[in-house]
Amino acid sequence: MSVAKEFSLAELLIVAASEAWRGNGEVLASGLGVLPRLGASLAKLTHSPELLMTDSECFLVEEPIPLGPRGEHVPKYSGYMGFERVFECVWGGRRHAMIGPTQVDRFGQSNLSVVGPDYHQPKIAMLGVRGLPGNSINHRNSFFLPSHSLRALVHEVDMVSGVGLDPARWQPGMNRTLMALGIVLSDLCVMDFNGPDNAAQVLSLHPGVSFEQVQENTGFPLREAPNMGETPHPTEEQLALIRRLDPHDLRSKQLKGNPPGIRQARSGAADE
Repeated sequence: MSVAKEFSLAELLIVAASEAWRGNGEVLASGLGVLPRLGASLAKLTHSPELLMTDSECFLVEEPIPLGPRGEHVPKYSGYMGFERVFECVWGGRRHAMIGPTQVDRFGQSNLSVVGPDYHQPKIAMLGVRGLPGNSINHRNSFFLPSHSLRALVHEVDMVSGVGLDPARWQPGMNRTLMALGIVLSDLCVMDFNGPDNAAQVLSLHPGVSFEQVQENTGFPLREAPNMGETPHPTEEQLALIRRLDPHDLRSKQLKGNPPGIRQARSGAADE
C-alpha cells in the first residue's frame, strides 16, 4: 500500500483511532463523535472485519454507514440490535467505545460532568455522567481529545465520571475483571496507561510534535514507550475509504482550521 503524501490531521487521527480496535475480536465497536466513528468504521473495513457495528438506530450492519445524508446508500443489515442487546454487550464486556471526555487524569479517570472544584457550584456544568460509570467498569474505553492541553489532561479530574486505575478507589473484593482502558488519542499523540504500575506513556507522536511539547501540555508525568515513534501516516487506500465513509467531508470541520497532518515542529505549553 502506498503512503499518502498529503493528508489532514483529522485523517491522521482517523487512521490512528482505527488501531484502537485492532485485535479486539467480535465486540461492539462504538466511536462517539465524527472522528472516532470514522476510525471504528475504517477498522471494520480493513484490519478488523469481525467487529460488530450498528446503523446508530437498532440494526447491525455488515458495512459501516456513511456519515451524513445517506442518499442512495442501502445498508446491508445483518441482525437486530435493540437496546436490550446493546446492554448485554455492555455488561458482558463485549464493547469497546471511544468517547470524548472533557478531562482525563493520570489514573485514566474521565470526567464529562462538571468543571471546577466545587461540585455543587461548578464553573461549567455539562451533560452529567450519563452511562459512563456503568460502561467504564464493564468494558474497554478509549478517549479522544481534540485539543491536548493542561485543561484536558489533568492531575486529577474534577469529578470522576468514568472509572480509572486509581488504587485508592479499588477496595478489596471489588471486581475489576471487565474494566479496561484503551488508548488516549489527541491532536498531539497517542498514549495509553500500560507503563510500569499503569503509568501513562506516549506510544507515538504525530508528525512535527516532540515529546517535550506533549509533556508541557499534560498535567501529569509521562513516559516514552519503549518503541515510541511517529504516528503512521495514512495510505492512499485508507484515504479512499475515509472519503467513501465521509462523503460530505464532515471530518474537515472537527479540528479548528482543519490543519495538515504534517505540521512544523513547535513547542510551548497550552494556555491554562
